[in-house]
Amino acid sequence: MTEPLEPEVLPQGDATGGVIPYKNMPALLSYYLGLFSLIPGLGLLLGLISVPLGVLGLKKRKAAPWVKGSVHAWVGIGCGSLGVLVWGGLLLFFAFAAMRP
Repeated sequence: MTEPLEPEVLPQGDATGGVIPYKNMPALLSYYLGLFSLIPGLGLLLGLISVPLGVLGLKKRKAAPWVKGSVHAWVGIGCGSLGVLVWGGLLLFFAFAAMRP
């Protein structure tokens, strides 16, 4: 007599195909805030928020390797830093230019 075949259990994936790191929210937030930090007026504030969130996302990835999002965290850190440098530099430039007689 033969035993009944058990159905093969396949690992469940997500609908995004692993592209969006929804399990690593700090990395995802850092990514979006870093990209939006390149918008004039909002850039300085969003960049200042994006960089620490990116670092938290990298720490979460290191603590739990199955959680994706290291690329999103690095992009958030890079764009956020660029936003802080550009908009902070322009703010300082115009502040010193306004004080000049």
